[in-house]
Amino acid sequence: MSSIESLASAWAARGWLALLAFTAAVLIVAALRKPCRRAFGAERAFQLWLLPPLAVLASQWPHAAAAPAALPPLVYAITSAVGAAHVPADAVAGFDGRSGALLLWLTGVVLVFAFAVVAQRRYRARLRGATPLAVASMRRPVLRAVAADVGPALVGAWRSRIVLPADFHQRYDADEQALILAHESAHARRGDGWWSLLAHALAALFWCHPLAWWALAALRHDQELACDAAVLREHGAQRRSYANAMLKTRSAAFALPVGCTWSPRHPLTERIAMLKLPAPNRPRRYAGIVAICGLTMAVVGSVYATTASIATAPGTTNAAREYELDMTIGFSIDNGHKRHTETEALALCGAPGEVGTASMPGGKVDASAADAGNGRVRIDLSVKGVDGAVLARKQLQATPGQSLHVAGAGTDGKRSYTVDVTPQIGCPARVAAEASPVKVTEQARNASVRVVAEAVAAKAGWTLVNPDALGNATATLSFNRMPAGTAMQRLAGLTGMKPVFEGKQVRFEPK
Repeated sequence: MSSIESLASAWAARGWLALLAFTAAVLIVAALRKPCRRAFGAERAFQLWLLPPLAVLASQWPHAAAAPAALPPLVYAITSAVGAAHVPADAVAGFDGRSGALLLWLTGVVLVFAFAVVAQRRYRARLRGATPLAVASMRRPVLRAVAADVGPALVGAWRSRIVLPADFHQRYDADEQALILAHESAHARRGDGWWSLLAHALAALFWCHPLAWWALAALRHDQELACDAAVLREHGAQRRSYANAMLKTRSAAFALPVGCTWSPRHPLTERIAMLKLPAPNRPRRYAGIVAICGLTMAVVGSVYATTASIATAPGTTNAAREYELDMTIGFSIDNGHKRHTETEALALCGAPGEVGTASMPGGKVDASAADAGNGRVRIDLSVKGVDGAVLARKQLQATPGQSLHVAGAGTDGKRSYTVDVTPQIGCPARVAAEASPVKVTEQARNASVRVVAEAVAAKAGWTLVNPDALGNATATLSFNRMPAGTAMQRLAGLTGMKPVFEGKQVRFEPK
C-alpha cells in the first residue's frame, strides 16, 4: 500500500468521526452562547469555544482494546475443489477514490492556510515604519503605525505586539486612550492571539464545512465581547468613554487572521448594548466556571464513548478489529533437471494493516489486510524468494469471501509462484481451531463434501444439525493432521456455507 493510500484509509476511517464531533460541538456552542452570556457573563460564554477542539481530540483519541491472541499458522496439504472460482490478478486496486478526496481536502487546507499567511503578511507590511511608543503600564511592545486605518489591534500570537493608529493621540482623549490600551492589553493577557490561531487552524481543517466559517466569525465576536467584559470589570465607571472609543474607531481595512482588531466590523450595537448591562458578580462567574467545566466533561466524555461504540459496532467500517487471509501458496523452482513444486494452504490473522508472514522452503509471502471502503478489503502481498529477493508486490481488493488469484515468475525465469487469497472479517480459523483439539487426516478424490464432513464430525465427536445444507458437491482434497474445526470450515466453504459451532453441535449457514 502506498503512503498516500495508507493516509487516505486512515483519513476515511477517522475523519468522519472528527467531522461529527466538530458539528455537534459547534451546534451546542451556538445554542448556549447567548444564554450563557446572560447568566454568567461574556467571559464565561467565550470559554464555550473550548468544546469544538476538545471534542475533535476526543473523537480521535485511541480506545483501549484487548489485543487478539496470536494464531499459529494453520498449514496443511494442498486442497483443490470442484468449481472453485478465482478472480484474475488484474483485479489489482487502481487509484482509490478516497485518495482523490484526500488530495482535494489537503488542497483546500493548504489554500486556506496560504490565504491566512498572505493576509497576515499584508497586515504586517502596513506596520513598516511604525515607531515604538514608551508606555510604562504596558508589558507588550506598543507601536504607532504610519497610517490612520491600522489599529488599534493586537498582532500575532507569539511575541505579540499592540498597534495603534497614526492619529491615536488626536482621535481619542486621555480616558479613551487608556481604555483602548487596557483593551488590547486584556487581549494579550487572555492569550487571544493563540485563540485566533487555533480558530483559523480548525477552520482550515474543516474548510468544506459551512459551520466552520460561521464558528470562526462567532468566536471572534464572542472574543471581543469577553475582552470588553474583562476591561469593564476594572473600569466599569467609564462605560461612556468606552462606547465613545468604539464609535471613533474605524473599520479595519485589512484582515488580521492571527490577532485581534478593535473595530466596528463586530456588531457594534450589541457591544454597546452590553455596556449597559450590569457585570455578573463573583458568585455568578464562579458558577459559570463550574457549569462550563461540567458541560465540557459531559460533551468530551460523550464524544469519546460514542466513537468507541461506533468503532466496535457490528456492521460498521471500523468493526473489523481483525482480518483473516485464507491463502494457498505455491512455489515452483526449475533446478535444470526438473521443476520442483510445493504448495501449502494456511490462514493468517491480524489487525488491520498488520503484516503476517507465511514461510515455506521455496519462499515466503508477507500479507496484510485493511478496510478499503464500500464493503471491500484491501490486501497487500509481497512475494519473496528463498534469498529474500522480492519477486512481486501486489495490491488487491476483494469483498469478504471473494477469492483472488495472482501468479508470476522471477526475473531469472527459474522461479514462479501462485497465490490464492480469500479475505474474511474476524478470524474464523481461530474459532474453528478452538472448536476441538482433535486433528484429522482425510484424503478423498471426487468425494461428496457432505460425506467427508460427516466423517470429520464423527472423529471430533460432533453432531451435524443440517448436513443436507452442504448439498451434493464433490471435491478432491487432502487434510494432513488439520484441526477438526478448520477442516469443517474448509469443507463448508467449498459449498458456500459456514459452520456454526454450538457445543457439540455444528450447524451450517450461508456465508
